[in-house]
Amino acid sequence: MLKETYPLYLANRPHSPNAALAVTHKYTGAVATRVALADERTIDAAIGRAVAAFEPTRRMRGFQRQAVLNHVVRRVGERHDELARVLAVEAGKPIRDARGEVTRLVDTFRVAAEESVRVEGEYLALDISPRAAEYEGLWRRFPLGPCSFITPWNFPLNLVAHKIAPAIAVGNPWVLKPASRTPVGALLLGEILAETDLPEGAFSILPCSREGADLFATDERLKLLSFTGSPEVGWALKAKAGRKRVVLELGGNAACIVDAGVEPDLERIVERLVFGAFYQSGQSCISVQRIIAHASVYEDLKRKLVARSTQLKSGDPLVEDTFLGPLISESDAKRIEQWVSEAVSAGARVLCGGRRKGSFYEATLLENVPTTQRIYCDEAFGPIALLEPFDDFTDACRRVNDSIYGLQAGVFTNNLQHVQHAYEVLDVGAVVINDAPSLRVDNMPYGGVKESGLHREGVRFAMQEMTEIKLLVWRRA
Repeated sequence: MLKETYPLYLANRPHSPNAALAVTHKYTGAVATRVALADERTIDAAIGRAVAAFEPTRRMRGFQRQAVLNHVVRRVGERHDELARVLAVEAGKPIRDARGEVTRLVDTFRVAAEESVRVEGEYLALDISPRAAEYEGLWRRFPLGPCSFITPWNFPLNLVAHKIAPAIAVGNPWVLKPASRTPVGALLLGEILAETDLPEGAFSILPCSREGADLFATDERLKLLSFTGSPEVGWALKAKAGRKRVVLELGGNAACIVDAGVEPDLERIVERLVFGAFYQSGQSCISVQRIIAHASVYEDLKRKLVARSTQLKSGDPLVEDTFLGPLISESDAKRIEQWVSEAVSAGARVLCGGRRKGSFYEATLLENVPTTQRIYCDEAFGPIALLEPFDDFTDACRRVNDSIYGLQAGVFTNNLQHVQHAYEVLDVGAVVINDAPSLRVDNMPYGGVKESGLHREGVRFAMQEMTEIKLLVWRRA
């Protein structure tokens, strides 16, 4: 299925200086393929080529940028099954979820193609006082310059797309470091982009070590760093980034409130919570980690959640009805095992799951988890959800906010006042009503507050981060 080796991409072209990076099949643990690894000299050369490419990329017309993006949409559609199978192997993603990610990749590039001809501005009236009576102005957005992108392993296609598609749409050249655990999907996108008329040097895709990646943050020739990954790494990179603009999409600890009065919808709510908590084995920064349910529905909800969670099938990601694949590594599964064990020792109760086998961990529901436990406070990034009851909606919102993270939160309710209250007081980047907080539509502004990051992604909003406003003022003759 996978080729024996894959090249890196330097200035739009494949290069195979080595095959130093082994990529494992996450289900079997065997080496699935090897890819070329960039050293600091190669990264430095790629940045230099991006700087040289900025003049021609910034002068590309909207229809030219759109043609590049539409080419990706078309070719990904043609290679849909291949890309999905690669995801299932290198990320351990169940094949149905892998197909969904490829579909989202297409959506992201399609939206970017539409937005690429709408990089607009506006007329600005300046006659706000007699002093400025003879002046008029207008402003529009210009591409920022060479960008660097660092992406994680959990969505190795679509999170790449959310960085490179907006950059192409506005005319910025870029260098990308894909996750070392899952680099193949990004390299296949490089293969597709190499078929286009992008100016030479407009893109480089460079698997590399974490030490080598420091150049993505420290090199002053780069005008923007966009990073998705852990808070520890993200904030450290920001500290090194100097004067460049920095966009961070970091971790989460997503909570979901289930309000009183939702009994008629409880079956649907259970389906959405189970999906939100255990989709992709919980390896998503907006995975449902805390379920805060009103006392009037708590016991019924708990019973239904346990019954549904124990029905989920785990196994080979390439088998059609597999829901739970392996975690990205056995060490991650052992970390989850340790956190759950600590919580149980502190008084938590396991409602279902709670067992590890190799890199697999069962879909697990806990209750009575002390708020001081790591499984409660930190980002679990595994198939874990914690249940707790509440009596007062204001108190439930306070509990949601009682976290260092603030990415997304969900609220199931039929009470309009509670909708308004949640939207006003929840300290998160998005409030999702009557669905799990695990929802992301690829054109919405996406990002968080507190330890969850800085600024927003989502195609049009990422394009704004990757451009700067320039004002034109003139005086009437």
